[in-house]
Amino acid sequence: MNNVVKSVKGTRDFYPEDMALRTWLYEHMRHVSESFGYQEWEAPILETFELYAAKSGEELVEKQSYVFEDRGGDKITLRPELTPSLARLVAARQNQLTYPLRWWSFGPFWRYERPQKGRSREFFQWNIDMIGERSPAGDAELAAIAATFLKRVGLKPTEAQILVNNRRLMDSQLAALEIGAGLRTDVIRLIDRRDKLSAEKWEAYAEDIGLSNPQIDGVKQLLGDETLWEKSDELPAFFKAVDAYGVSDFIKFAPHIIRGLDYYTGTVMEAWDTAGDFRALFGGGRYDDLVSAVGGQPVSAVGFAVGDVVISLLLEQLGRLPEFGNTTAEVFITIFNEETQAGTLALSQELRAAGLKVATYPYADKLGKQFKYADRIGANIVVVLGPDEIIKGEVSVKDMLSGDQQNIARPDTAKHIAKILESRNAS
Repeated sequence: MNNVVKSVKGTRDFYPEDMALRTWLYEHMRHVSESFGYQEWEAPILETFELYAAKSGEELVEKQSYVFEDRGGDKITLRPELTPSLARLVAARQNQLTYPLRWWSFGPFWRYERPQKGRSREFFQWNIDMIGERSPAGDAELAAIAATFLKRVGLKPTEAQILVNNRRLMDSQLAALEIGAGLRTDVIRLIDRRDKLSAEKWEAYAEDIGLSNPQIDGVKQLLGDETLWEKSDELPAFFKAVDAYGVSDFIKFAPHIIRGLDYYTGTVMEAWDTAGDFRALFGGGRYDDLVSAVGGQPVSAVGFAVGDVVISLLLEQLGRLPEFGNTTAEVFITIFNEETQAGTLALSQELRAAGLKVATYPYADKLGKQFKYADRIGANIVVVLGPDEIIKGEVSVKDMLSGDQQNIARPDTAKHIAKILESRNAS
């Protein structure tokens, strides 16, 4: 086993149980997205280097992304995020689309990270965006979607919170502190690092970027003012809409939430576990200039992205993940002997046609061995079609949970099994 080839560092293998978790998350993301009227879309895994350089600058893309030249000499990037691709798609058909767009996607991304708990180089991510709507109500809709998802996967407001701020609000407050426009990008990054550095290192960083002591004190006061949102032109309407959605217990104002990326222009949000055991569960906000950065006309947009890694770790820690069985088959059919095999396979197709998920043993073997296999893979029902059952026109059906076993008329088999499964799901 020491010679087994290892996977690429920072990537993950998805065994069936891991894939079941990923699918479970995807299904919840799909349900929430569609319940708010969002359409699924997708973009290529490979994008041009220029697409990301237009948003983040060449140096940042080179450091964080997997960049290479293809055989034609073109500079290609494994996508590190989806928002630039979204902007590109909108720009390409800008005059043909009906606004506001409500789009969502779930797929793989790659970033050159230092692998650690909650951070990998390959990850899957849910992206959901509204394009063409500038109002605080649009921001509130995305926050409500985020809160609805947290609630749907079993999280409580005491366990996870969506923290919200507004870049325009903070920009006006920084201007009031006489922090010039040329310095504000650095101050945004300073605020973004408030919880990532010690107080001493944070203040030293503030001095290094050129803030005076009164300005540093002013920024500190801003970060401690939980009523600052009342001075915003947008956040009062935002929180009123959030309250109407009935999700205000999941959402609160936090002046230190600022989001480090330059393209955010208004309301920003991040979700965190309240215990502080993990990195941010997800983040996003309003970005009104990105479509124009890739060649389109200016259009307003707001969205967020949820990676699969951290949310899975939190749900696992809290015991909120369901038990994923070893099989998706609800019904397992044994092969009694070679003479009955053809009839058994025909029966399996009848049950599938009735909407049941069915697996069969690949060949005739001892029934005890086949029952043991069915138990190990977590099958709910085991069916036997032996010579005696064939003569009587019956099928033997065993409920693996209760141990009850009955002979059922073959035409009634599917209905009988469905009834067992229905009663189990109801309980």
